[in-house]
Amino acid sequence: MIPPLRISASVSSSVSAIVLGRSNESRTLDCVEEEAVAFRYNGFPHGVMMATPTDLEDFAAGFSLAEGVIELAADIEGMTMKASADGIEIDIALCGASLHRYLAGRRIRQLRGNSSCGLCGVQDLQDVQRPARRVNGSESPNDTAITAAFENLRQWQPLSRLTRGAHAAAWVASDGAIRCVREDVGRHNALDKLIGARLRGAFNRLSGFCLVTSRCSFEMVQKAIAGGFSTIVSASAPTALAIRTAKAAGLTLCALSPDRAPLMFSQPNVSEGSSWLQSAS
Repeated sequence: MIPPLRISASVSSSVSAIVLGRSNESRTLDCVEEEAVAFRYNGFPHGVMMATPTDLEDFAAGFSLAEGVIELAADIEGMTMKASADGIEIDIALCGASLHRYLAGRRIRQLRGNSSCGLCGVQDLQDVQRPARRVNGSESPNDTAITAAFENLRQWQPLSRLTRGAHAAAWVASDGAIRCVREDVGRHNALDKLIGARLRGAFNRLSGFCLVTSRCSFEMVQKAIAGGFSTIVSASAPTALAIRTAKAAGLTLCALSPDRAPLMFSQPNVSEGSSWLQSAS
């Protein structure tokens, strides 16, 4: 197990704002922080993401898996972190085989990865699609478990309660009990952190589902597949491409309707002509 690395960057800052339409009235608020986080592998620069500077070891592990740099937690031999006025640099030491694979297919992100991005900096369209793979199927979550998880999630989001500016990704047991939550200003980063927490032994993914507080786009589905999750549930609607990608991989994809009813958009081993969508709604 890699020992914890400590970076003393703040995750929120107090700011003042003037209330429009109310002369001379102002309020003090807490806003979530963003930091530039630069990833290096054995000294080779890979990319820079804008992220909240917390749970950075999980972020590094999950980002590395989602990027296809590693396949297992054991592929990381260690990591170092260095903070400066410009941001935080994480240098991840890969084991021999993983380093060879990384250098053979090395792709440098040419742009800064914004906190909302998933594909920023890919060099060509061929870099968008990942190698086809299927997830291990599991029992689909029931509506009671999904509803309970969303109702209780706020209690597990201290940064969001403080700032109203952070997304969350959570691992939820099959009975709806929340086991692990990671927060970040970016929805992709929050999911990367949750994947990294799983890699580092924070929870067992064999029974349960991944829950995200954002919409479910194509890249979020890709990350869930890379993370080995069998089910992802989102607070907002998925894109059509996300649904097609989930179906191709055997990933169960659910989301909340405008009236907060759980909807199932993709389920393993169900044909296009089935009536499962109607029954789920």
